[in-house]
Amino acid sequence: MTEIIRNVDKHVYEAHNTLKVYEPLSTYTQLEVKIMVHPREPSAISFNNRDPVYLQVVRHFKVDIATGKLQAGQTIPSRRELAAQLNINPNTAQRAYKEMEDQGLIVTEGNAPSRVTTNQQVLGSVRHELIEESVDAFIAAVRSIGVPVDELLQIVKSKYESALNDEEDRKEARS
Repeated sequence: MTEIIRNVDKHVYEAHNTLKVYEPLSTYTQLEVKIMVHPREPSAISFNNRDPVYLQVVRHFKVDIATGKLQAGQTIPSRRELAAQLNINPNTAQRAYKEMEDQGLIVTEGNAPSRVTTNQQVLGSVRHELIEESVDAFIAAVRSIGVPVDELLQIVKSKYESALNDEEDRKEARS
């Protein structure tokens, strides 16, 4: 146990010196020391310059819900935690949460942490919305080429099946 504490103290001291912080280590709270030892992970969202950041955050949550990364009723980070994780303004995180609450994606009751909704109708509509959004973008991109629908469907089916097979091959290679 003493060895573990020495090791942590060593890493905290190294982080303290690397950050060029001149206050003594004893002035930091436990949380600040934890952050120094375990720096924040980089953002899982690649923000674009076209859409408002808060809408990109909402879309990220929708994708995580649709793919099962976030389950019905699962607690999500606080607004401040999300802002820190994504390196965005806390007001932007607040606006994203407000939008998700308005859409019924998340529920916040009193001072309890926010959770993903358990409303199955809302959860199902998220998946449907994302699929329609992607199909609309695809149609807009290929419509000018003038490909017959049957040919287009065959190409899409072939590419989709190929992508699924490639994904399975990658999973098997990792195992």
